[in-house]
Order: sequence, then C-alpha cells, then structure tokens
Amino acid sequence: MLSAESADVVRATLPAVGGALDEITARFYGAMFRDRPELLDGMFNRGNQASGAQRRALAGSIAGFATALLNDPDTRPDALLARIAHKHIAVGVTDDQYTIVHKYLFGAIAEVLGDAVTPEVAAAWDEVYWLMAGALIAQEARLYQEAGIDAGDIWQRWTVVERREETADVASFVLRPADGRPAPAARAGQYVSVRVRMADGVHQLRQYSLSSDPGGELRRITVKRVAGTDGAPDGEVSDLLHRTVRPGDVLDLSTPCGDIVLDDADTPLVLASAGIGCTPMVGMLAQLAATGSTRPVLVLHADSSPAEHALRAETRELIERLPDATAEFWYERPDAEPGAHTGLMDLAGVSVPTDATVYLCGPLPFMRGVRSALLDRGVPARSIQYEVFGPDLWLPDAS
Repeated sequence: MLSAESADVVRATLPAVGGALDEITARFYGAMFRDRPELLDGMFNRGNQASGAQRRALAGSIAGFATALLNDPDTRPDALLARIAHKHIAVGVTDDQYTIVHKYLFGAIAEVLGDAVTPEVAAAWDEVYWLMAGALIAQEARLYQEAGIDAGDIWQRWTVVERREETADVASFVLRPADGRPAPAARAGQYVSVRVRMADGVHQLRQYSLSSDPGGELRRITVKRVAGTDGAPDGEVSDLLHRTVRPGDVLDLSTPCGDIVLDDADTPLVLASAGIGCTPMVGMLAQLAATGSTRPVLVLHADSSPAEHALRAETRELIERLPDATAEFWYERPDAEPGAHTGLMDLAGVSVPTDATVYLCGPLPFMRGVRSALLDRGVPARSIQYEVFGPDLWLPDAS
C-alpha cells in the first residue's frame, strides 16, 4: 500500500499536517467553492459548511486514513472507507471530482504549511491522497453497479402520498415512485438524500433514514424540524419540508445508501437510540415484523418526553408483533408514562446479551456513553455499529 519512503515522511509530518488540517480544509472549501460554485448547488449542504461539520469530517477522515496506513501499511481501513463511500453515493460523487478536490486540497496544504511542504513531503501526502481516493473510487463504482445506475445518476422522482404529524416538530412523509417504476432495492437501516430547491434557487439536500419496512413499493422518511441554537440557523431542508410539502407534491430522492444495515443473523439484537435517532431502528423493527423474525430484540430509547418521542406508538405495536422483543424507554420528563425510566439512558439495570449485535443512533455524546457502557459489559466492539446523521465526526474505533 504505502511505500516505505512515503511512510517515513508521513509519520514525521503527520503531527504538523494533522494539527493544521482544520485550517487547511477551511481554506480548501473556501477556494473550491469560490472557483466552482456549482458544487454548492445540490451536492454540499450549506448548514454543514456553516457549522464546520463537513470541514471537521474531512480533516478527521484524512488523518484517520493516514494513521491507519502507518499502523498497518498493507491493510486499508475498510470500515472508514465504506462509510465515506456511501455518503458520497448519497450525493452523487463521481470519480472526476477527486481530481478537483486534489487540486484545491493540496493548494490549501501548500498555502497553510508554506516552506514546510518540500517536494518529498508533497509526494508522500500525494500518495496518501490517491491511495484513499483510489480505494473510494473503486468502492463507489461497485455501489453504483449494485444499484444498477450510472455514476452520479442517483435521483428519482417520488410522489408524497401521505403526511403524518408524529410530534410537534416531527413529520413523516410516505412516498411512491412518481413514474410508476418499481422502488429501488433498499435495506433496513439505510437512508436517502432528499433534494429540494430553496428560495434563492440553489438546490440543497439532506439525508433521512428510511423509517418503515423497505421491502414494499412505498418508502417513508420521518423528518425532525431542526431549530437553530447558539446562533446557528434553522435547518433549511427540514424547515422547507415541514412548511410546504403536502400529499401530491413530488420530491427528488436518491438511491438508498448506508452501510449500517440490519443483518440476517439469528443473534440477539439491541437497538439503542435517542431522539430522532429512532427512525432507522423503527425501519429495522418493521422489517423484522414483516418477515416474522423470532430473534431476541431489545429496544432502548431515550427522549425528552413521551410526547416528543416520534413513532412511539408504532414502536410499541411492532414490538408486540415480535415474539421475543422487549423495550426500555427513558424520558427526562416521563409525564406518568407507565414503566418508563426517568432521566438519561442508564444501562445499570438492563441485561444486555454479550453475543448481541448492537445498533446505535442518536447524538454523539449519547452514542459514546452507550458504547462505553456496552464495552464494559463485555459486548465486543466489532458487534457495535452506529449511524451518524450528517458528516461523520466519530471514527469507527472511537470510544
């Protein structure tokens, strides 16, 4: 994989490059969008750019990939690459765009690090970049082929056939292909991008988990209206969907993506979520119920209150349809909910099988805490999978 000469240079310069990656990626995006503003139309989310989430995710992935190459030069960090590849497919990345990224990324590296970027340093990091890019291009080509679509041709028109108000700030949209073609294959746990035109004419997109059984001709997404906090703006796409989309409207949805999917093993399952992170878990429960699964299933969910727990009644109904499923709910304000725990999720009194396959979804602090508690219980790290809404700021081996 990484040549010995380049490995020595990367090892010596990783602290300097890694320490400057946030500034490097900030300048990279600024220069690229200045020269290629069309990339902001329907590919990059402006909210993630404004918050710095996309920049930090790119920096983390580069540093993580370089570190993995140094630790084991002959092995690729496939889990990290698979996560990125699915995110790229969800926005229609094509292989020619890696050349564009290379131009502006290495321009930013030279600008930030100056004379420290000798020809040897540039060549070593160029090797790291193209090893990562080449591996991603190969994975993405396979994903496009498996989906039966041309590279970048991810969009399909869907008609909204029903809208359901789940809570005060959460709505579900049930959709059917507008052209009458069969719905593309999807797996429980996957997500789709939704692309909408904003008032200024720019297309913006956001990813939403499939929150129903993906085995039929209908799809459902469940959208929480994102309210801006600490000076951040409201979520553009979620706000528009809540304000304007009604039955009969048509939306652009991408091909289903995501590497965190319900497996077909017979091991026990633990589905742990918080807030709107329940959506992929409900999709998994719906598929288990539709297929008559007899797997032991433990559903764990934390929320502010029962009234703010989206899909709560449906979750209970699905659990009742499964012969070996139980649930534990935690609410900061339980409001006399029978059997619910008060406060944040605490696994102290919960029995978790050590041979379980665990899926996590929710805010990063929640997932870190639950993952640590599960590891302390003896659940192997390889058995714990997680989904992040938006750019992934948490590497797979994080704790």
